[in-house]
Amino acid sequence: MKAMSVWNEKRTRRQFGFSLIELLIVIAIILIIVTVAVPKLNNARKFASETAALQAVKTIHEAEAQYFSQYGRYANSLTELGPPTSGTAGANAADLIHEDLASGTKGGYKFALAATPTGYTINAQPVSFGNTGSKTYYSDQSMSIRQNAGQEPAGPSSPEVGATAK
Repeated sequence: MKAMSVWNEKRTRRQFGFSLIELLIVIAIILIIVTVAVPKLNNARKFASETAALQAVKTIHEAEAQYFSQYGRYANSLTELGPPTSGTAGANAADLIHEDLASGTKGGYKFALAATPTGYTINAQPVSFGNTGSKTYYSDQSMSIRQNAGQEPAGPSSPEVGATAK
């Protein structure tokens, strides 16, 4: 009788835990799920960075329009649109955009603003092409945004955002 109770006791203990094989199967399933999910997560992050870059270009357009109405010319750089380091806002720092955008880098993209004789140009390029974005953007005072789906910077002859290729 005592031998039977020892055997039942050992059998009962085994039923409470997981075997090594069961744990390895669970880990394998988790790894399969991760290998499927990570590329989708990276693509979603890249798409979010590209969308944020488009919004930042629109923000720069709005700031340039307001800067032009206040000072009679377009800003020459992003720092002229950004907040002042000290004191009140003026032509050198109009406080029209947030300081992170005024620094030239925001959300995985680098932004460059340049004045032209008739207006301004905006260029946006990914900090790390392929990781933070796979498109470059260009715009000017016409406010139409153009894109290039390669590492080559977008320019005035690049297709417009939202335009379908024929």
